[in-house]
Order: sequence, then C-alpha cells, then structure tokens
Amino acid sequence: RLTTDDGDAAMGLRVVGLHLENCGKRDYSLDGYPLLELLDKDLSPVQGVRIVHGSGGISTGTGFDEPARPLVLKPGESALSGLMWRNTTESGAAVNVPYVRVRAEQRADPVTVTPHLDLGTTGKLAVRAWTRPSK
Repeated sequence: RLTTDDGDAAMGLRVVGLHLENCGKRDYSLDGYPLLELLDKDLSPVQGVRIVHGSGGISTGTGFDEPARPLVLKPGESALSGLMWRNTTESGAAVNVPYVRVRAEQRADPVTVTPHLDLGTTGKLAVRAWTRPSK
C-alpha cells in the first residue's frame, strides 16, 4: 500500500511524505528511489519538470541526500520516501501537479496519489530514497 501524508510547508519549501507498507505475505525488497510520473488534471503527463534524486540543492538538512540503501520489508513493515520542492514563482507560468503516479520500484504496479504539488516556476522536484521510518 502506498500513500502520502498531508505534507508540510514553510517559507515556500514544501515536503510530502510517501509511505509504503508491505501488506503481502512475503518479504518485499527495495533499493533506490520511487519512480514518479507527474500528471495534470486530465491525467496526462506534465512536461518540463526535472525530477532529481536527493535534495537537488532545494534545501539542506532534510535527509533527502542520504544515499539509497537496499531494504527488505517483512510483512507489516513500512518504508518512507518523500517529495520536496519550492513554491517559487518568477517568470513564466506556474506549474501545478494534482496527481503523481508512483511505482515503489521498477517492477511494481503504479499507484496514483493526489499530493497537489504547487511547483511554481522552479521546474524541479526532489525525491528521497526509500528509508526506514524513524522511531
């Protein structure tokens, strides 16, 4: 099961968590970053936004630059990733992304979530590697 949280926003910095729970009966292996496809209100792909692994210079001290490590989720265990961007608007049209199609890893079925990304005109979205949630 893949879900998002309500996110957090302060001074133009936005962060939304991606939560993955192994609801199966077997171990589930992850290694790397979720695969993302940004979708508009008609569920068509959004062009012109660069998805970067790690913080991409958007902000420091967020944990987004921790390296990807292999994880094995036993049934009932969870992993956490996240999306980060700045809602900065300068010149050009602001980009809003109501839907994101997410694959936990390459062979996984996609799940469409609705984080409503207000990307402004930055053209950049950061994604964090899968990690274990802090306790």
